[in-house]
Amino acid sequence: MDIDQLVSDMRAWRHHLHAHPEFGFEEKRTSAFVAAKLREFGFDEVVEGIGGTGVVGTLKRGSGNRSVALRADMDALRIPEQGNLPYASKNAGVMHACGHDGHTAMLLGAAKMLAEEGGFDGTVRFVFQPAEEWGRGALAMIEDGIMHRFPFDEIYGIHNMPGLPVGHFETRPGAIMSAEDNFEIVLRGIGGHAARPHGGNEVLVAACALVTNLQTIVSRRLNPTDISVVSVTELVTDGTRNALPGLARILGDARSFRPEVSAEIEKQMRVIAKGTALTYNVSAEVSYTREFVPLLNDAALTNEAFAAAADVFEPNNVAVRREPMTGSEDFARFLDFVPGCFVFLGNGTHSAPLHNPTYDFNDEALIYGAQFHASIVRRRL
Repeated sequence: MDIDQLVSDMRAWRHHLHAHPEFGFEEKRTSAFVAAKLREFGFDEVVEGIGGTGVVGTLKRGSGNRSVALRADMDALRIPEQGNLPYASKNAGVMHACGHDGHTAMLLGAAKMLAEEGGFDGTVRFVFQPAEEWGRGALAMIEDGIMHRFPFDEIYGIHNMPGLPVGHFETRPGAIMSAEDNFEIVLRGIGGHAARPHGGNEVLVAACALVTNLQTIVSRRLNPTDISVVSVTELVTDGTRNALPGLARILGDARSFRPEVSAEIEKQMRVIAKGTALTYNVSAEVSYTREFVPLLNDAALTNEAFAAAADVFEPNNVAVRREPMTGSEDFARFLDFVPGCFVFLGNGTHSAPLHNPTYDFNDEALIYGAQFHASIVRRRL
C-alpha cells in the first residue's frame, strides 16, 4: 500500500468531516460518507442505521471464526468554532471540538489498509458510533442488537489526547476513564420583594449554602483513596434584580470509578440537600442519573494493545498511563458484553484542549491511529 497516499486520503476525509460536523443522532451526512467509503473499499457488508445513525462494516478474510471490533465515534459538539481554518465548520454552532473527525478518519484509514492488504484470519467489525458526547450512542447500538447482529469477541477504541506528543501512545489496565453521574437539585420556597426578605422564604441563600456544602462530599464524606469529583456547573433561579427567588435549580455532575462510590455520592447528596433545605425552611428535590459507566480495560487485552503499539510507535513513546482520567467515554458500554481496551494517542503538546472552540485534530496523528488499528487486528486474528 502507498502510505503517503493513505495519509493524504485520511487528511482529506478528516477535513471534509470537520467542515460538516453533526450533533449526536444527527450524523446522517457523516454516516453516508463513511458507508460509501467502506463500500468503495470492497467490504463484505456495510449496514447503516444501527442505533439511529451508526454504521457497521464487516471485513472477512480466511476461515478464522474469531471476530475483533474497532470503534470510532462520529458526533460533534454544539460549540461555535473559532479560528480561521480553511476547513472550518460550515454548520453554524456545531464543531468537531473533540477530534471525532480524526477518530473516524483513522478508522477509515485502517479499513482501507486491511481491505487492501489483509494479513489477518477472521472477521473485523468496524463500528462507527453516533452520539458519544451525551452517552447515548453505544447504548443505542446495543439496544438495536449490534452484539447479536454483528457479534465480536473483543473491541478496541482510540481517543486523541492534547498535551501528549504526536507519535506517543498511552493506556493502562483496569480503570482508565470514570463514570459520569448527572444531578439536579430543585429548591422551592416563597419569593418576594428584595426589600422584604423576611416576608417569604427565598431560596438563593439556601442554594449558595448548598453549593458550598456539596463540596464536603469528596473532601469529608468519601474515602480519600477513592478518586471522585463533584462539580456544580449551573445555578439558576427565578429571581430578578429586585425580586427574591422562590425557586432555584442546582445542576452538575459527579465522577467516580466504582459503583459503590457513585452510590455513596448520591446518598450523601440527598442527605446534604435535605439538611440544608430544612435549615433554610425550603424544600429540596434531588434527581440523580447515571449517564456513563466507568471504563475498565481488560488486563490481558491491554497487554496485547501495548504489543501492537510496539509495532507502530518508537519504544520510548509507548507508556503505561500512571493515573486514570476523570473524563468519561461510552465505549465502556461495549465492555459490559466483551473485553476490550481503550487507548490514548498524542495530539501534540501545543494542541488546544478538548471541547475548546479553537481545538483541531492533528493530522500528523492520523497514520499512527490507522496503523495501530491494523496492528491490533493482525495480532489478534
